[in-house]
Amino acid sequence: MSTPRPPAVGAPMARLEGRAKVTGTAPYAYEYPTAEPLYLHPVLSTVARGRITAVHTTEAELLKGVHAVLTSENAPRLADTQDLELAVLQSEEVSFRGQIVAAVAAQTPETAREAAALVDVDYEEQFHDAVLRPDHQDLYTPDEAGTGAPADTHQGDLDAALARAVAVVDQTYRTPREHNNPMEPHCTVAFWETLPDRLTLYDSTQGTHTVRAAMATVFGLPPENVRVVAPHVGGGFGAKGAAKAHNVLAGLAARALPGRTVKLALTRRQMFSLTGYRPPTVQRIRLGADSGGRLGALAHDSTELTSRTKEYAEMSGLCSRVMYAAPARATSHRLTALDVPIPFWMRAPGEAPGMFALETAMDELAQACGIDPVELRVRNEPETEPETGRPWSGRHLVECLREGAERFGWPGRDPSPGPHRDGQWLAGTGVASAVYPRLTNPGSVAEIEYGADGRYTVSIGAADIGTGAWTVLTQISAEALDCPVDRVRLRIGDSDLPKATVAGGSSGTSSWGTAVHAAARAFREEHGDEPEPGARTRAAAPENPDLERYAMYSFGAHFAEVRVHADTGEVRVPRMLGVYSVGRVINPRTARSQLVGGMVMGLSMALHEHGVVDPRFGHVVNGDLAGYHVAANADVDRVEAHWLEETDPHLNPMGAAGVGEIGIVGMPAAIANAAHHATGVRVRELPLTPDRFLR
Repeated sequence: MSTPRPPAVGAPMARLEGRAKVTGTAPYAYEYPTAEPLYLHPVLSTVARGRITAVHTTEAELLKGVHAVLTSENAPRLADTQDLELAVLQSEEVSFRGQIVAAVAAQTPETAREAAALVDVDYEEQFHDAVLRPDHQDLYTPDEAGTGAPADTHQGDLDAALARAVAVVDQTYRTPREHNNPMEPHCTVAFWETLPDRLTLYDSTQGTHTVRAAMATVFGLPPENVRVVAPHVGGGFGAKGAAKAHNVLAGLAARALPGRTVKLALTRRQMFSLTGYRPPTVQRIRLGADSGGRLGALAHDSTELTSRTKEYAEMSGLCSRVMYAAPARATSHRLTALDVPIPFWMRAPGEAPGMFALETAMDELAQACGIDPVELRVRNEPETEPETGRPWSGRHLVECLREGAERFGWPGRDPSPGPHRDGQWLAGTGVASAVYPRLTNPGSVAEIEYGADGRYTVSIGAADIGTGAWTVLTQISAEALDCPVDRVRLRIGDSDLPKATVAGGSSGTSSWGTAVHAAARAFREEHGDEPEPGARTRAAAPENPDLERYAMYSFGAHFAEVRVHADTGEVRVPRMLGVYSVGRVINPRTARSQLVGGMVMGLSMALHEHGVVDPRFGHVVNGDLAGYHVAANADVDRVEAHWLEETDPHLNPMGAAGVGEIGIVGMPAAIANAAHHATGVRVRELPLTPDRFLR
């Protein structure tokens, strides 16, 4: 009798590309081998708003090794300039400080950078406004067409419910501008062919097909004449989820220099204005509860900024529409368009800042009611999705809270807020909930081919941004084909492969895995269990009617231990623990890595991250990793990530949801709540810098 084959899905399989990465042989975009490339370095605006009156390029052009200096006067014209972010070097208008106003192509990166410093730009400077104010006179309501959700919602009589409440919280919470800073900077290698025109980009991107579509539009090319290749990506956190200005700049330079490959890698400082960031938020939370802590009213009003160049709404109040039961509830979002770079996705956009506000307010409500913070959340568990009444595809927040409390040692905790002294340190513990949508984006396609070597080649244009897609898609393929893992050969990271949706919103594994399952099913139906070499089948992910029938969200519970130095206000976090409900876990090893990474990023958000804007000049003054602090090894001590054993039968054939973002969502609030428990000082603004505790 043959031994049953262990299941591929659920096994803690090591990363297939791990050895290549640690030995330095995994090719990243900038490392694409090419003979005699030219190196491109952009020149960025030094004013926040205005108009270019002259660009002095003579000194740069005379520098040995310089091949071209591109400006708005001589750059090739784009076919489509409706997306102003991508309308690079197409006009003299300057909309924010750090905008691309020129670029130098040279034989070496050092020469290009030196020449760029020699380019002198004259401006007709105009008045600018770069600071978010909640009372700004130009606040407006974002359009649902751009956000995917209505800006405002309202149920019940909120004012009456607040008036009846025994305990009321009415506070304002603030989060600052935050920047993604993936380890691999944004970079592109571009080559333009003629007769016919064809553009090839080796790009650090979260979506090869997404960038291809954008480049085809702006350059007026058929999509099949644009190829985007991204075999390995060194992190993105959302910032690489769409085409950016530097992609267009590289394409323009390649078109202006036919026959030459152009390489562009943004510096860390350039990324602070060109690749997106999490915008600052000002959020007012109003909670009203009865004597037992049950919510009668919940209101979440968020004010955010966007750029005059292109609208982006963080939508930080969406989380309050699904988290807790309250018969009277309202949410609203307002934007003000300022002279700032264009904000964009950053890990768990909306939920990360929104849950800091909501979960800090819930901690304040627990204190006002004299109820344990875990118990308060349990008492406000909704039976169905509060706004729609749809049943949950799998809501297990209470289980996460109960298991997390037990693992963390929460029972018996002294509930009184500080000071809890341990020598020179004040010690406390805190909790917060987490939520993130279980997304599956439509449109992915997979192809399977059987080879003469007895292996199945599975092709899909997905991108592995360090999350483990190479490995988990191989596991999903093996399970779907009912074959050993070593008989699967995966091809991803190329827009010439079948279409794949972007690696964003924790949707990649769910979306791509669904397409792989569909292709495997179609392959077996067409070719059977003993296919002939060369047998091939392609299939798209089918529509899932349950996406409209069920409310699909992942949930989690964060616990943190915090120590605040009594004399200096220094904040340390010796222990973090999270328990998550994320459906079936495809690979425990990579899932734990993603959850721990999110928790550490939440720690970084809580303690350090703050893009400080100088209102006089409209730029981030700490725009590098020397001034913009992120969590380092010394900040991270004991981190535990656990999950419930479950599956979501309504989401996809694997029963699995994404894990990339749920880990960050509640951690800043858990840390802030623990700091309050330790000190008695309630901080409602991130980051939790020492000065906030020295009162």
